[in-house]
Parts: sequence; structure tokens; C-alpha cells
Amino acid sequence: MDAKKIRKKNEESSSPILLGKKRKVPPPKAEKLIEFHVDVVKETCAKSMGSRVSCMLAVNVSAVICLGYPLKGTKGAIRDDTLLEMGAPVMFVQGSKDPMCPLDKLEAVCNKMKAITEIHVIDGGDHSFKIKKKHLKTKEFNTR
Repeated sequence: MDAKKIRKKNEESSSPILLGKKRKVPPPKAEKLIEFHVDVVKETCAKSMGSRVSCMLAVNVSAVICLGYPLKGTKGAIRDDTLLEMGAPVMFVQGSKDPMCPLDKLEAVCNKMKAITEIHVIDGGDHSFKIKKKHLKTKEFNTR
């Protein structure tokens, strides 16, 4: 088999998220990703959409670590239905300046969740955990 055929075969059998390609179209809907991962994932640590999908799969996992959970939808609605149904322990790692997951909203959701939760905050971090130099300077970090 030549390289093009191998690559095409791998793409057809791989998760849409795991391909790691830059794409010009938005990622698939979370519900679509569940179909692929439901029998594959047993323990999970994921970032952004991956953490949302992991929470949707939580009936099959022992714990979930969410890195940059996208609590707010594109139109600003709080997407907490899945979180409120979870039974597996969840650890959230969030940037304090993440517009997709305001900490006050996340804390309110965690207080309503039946699962054990823990929130770890990256001070000044955005959704990708990047910290602006201006924030570092106010905290007296060396920004060289």
C-alpha cells in the first residue's frame, strides 16, 4: 500500500479530534464524537471540546480531568446538563480569564453537581492557559 492509501485509511478509522490537523471548518458536534469514543475511553484527561465529550462519556470512566472546559456555548448559554448528571469525580483546570468558562459560573455548577469536583485555577490564563505579559508584570514575574 502506498503512503496516500495508508494515510487515507488511518484518517477514516481515526477520531475526528485525534487527527491533530488544522481545519478550516468547526470541529464536529460533541454528540457526534461520543459515537466514536463510547467504547474506547475508560480514563480521560482532555482539553476543551475533548473534556466536554469526556464528561458525556462519564458513565464508562472512573474519573475525568477537564482542561479548559467550554461551559459557555457559542450563544452564551451555560452547558451544564451533562455535568449535573455525572457521577464520576471531575477535576477542572481553568484559566481565570477564560471567556468560555467564567469561574463564578463553573463554581455554581460544581456546587449543584452530585459528583466530587475540584477546580484548579491558572491565574491570568485564558482558554488555552496563555498568560499575557501585562498580567505577569503585575504579579512581578520576569517576562524575558
